[in-house]
Amino acid sequence: MVENDLIVTEPREGYRVITLNRPDRLNSFNEAMHAALMSALDDAETDGSCRALILTGAGRGFCAGQDLSDRVFRPGQVPDLSSTLERLYNPLVRKIRSLGMPVICAVNGVAAGAGANIALACDIVLAARSAKFIQAFAKLGLVPDSGGTWFLPRLVGTARARALALLAEPVLAEQAEVWGMIWKAVDDAVLMDEAHRLAAHFAVQPTVGLGLIKQALDASETNDLDQQLDLERDLQGQAGRTPDYLEGVTAFFEKRQPKFSGRA
Repeated sequence: MVENDLIVTEPREGYRVITLNRPDRLNSFNEAMHAALMSALDDAETDGSCRALILTGAGRGFCAGQDLSDRVFRPGQVPDLSSTLERLYNPLVRKIRSLGMPVICAVNGVAAGAGANIALACDIVLAARSAKFIQAFAKLGLVPDSGGTWFLPRLVGTARARALALLAEPVLAEQAEVWGMIWKAVDDAVLMDEAHRLAAHFAVQPTVGLGLIKQALDASETNDLDQQLDLERDLQGQAGRTPDYLEGVTAFFEKRQPKFSGRA
């Protein structure tokens, strides 16, 4: 286990668990935690043995978004929040989305503001039944960030996205599942068991192919059909040249379980 004051990284066989570790502040972000999390993600990305990630929070919440105590301004000072997004939150969301492995978010409590949208940036979101998602920005006169205005309409539709953003009302985990905002709501006691089950599954799957699936799905949000067909052609060409494709076909004909390497 690799631990600092702000992030805990626990290596498992074929995957890692990354835990936000400011439980006294509901794991809200300050600049130091941003740096620690990005470092943990970079380390996982360069570790050839890591083929999946679990992202979760310590204590009773997943992440309350920005730590407002880190936003104390002098009288007359005009804050530049766009700089904060450009330097910290936007690179974090881009990093999560671009990782060539599945990222599972285990939401163990409140996910508010940027914390909610960082969860939604992950590939598969599990939530404890006690968890809730809050687009809290409107309460501060702000705009949903960290991809919130992009993720929400695509996950829950425009009508719900507008209401959630404008009203800043909480969405309980079971409702989030019904709306398609997350993959699944589970009992609190089994949240991490389910997250580990998924990560262990992904740890023995064809990782390169899964990363290409992520690319294709993200691109489909803006591509027209012709563009998407061309992209599928190109990505399938890459997938077909991996050792895992040959192993998958061979295992099929030999009627055995494939042993995927996860390598290009």
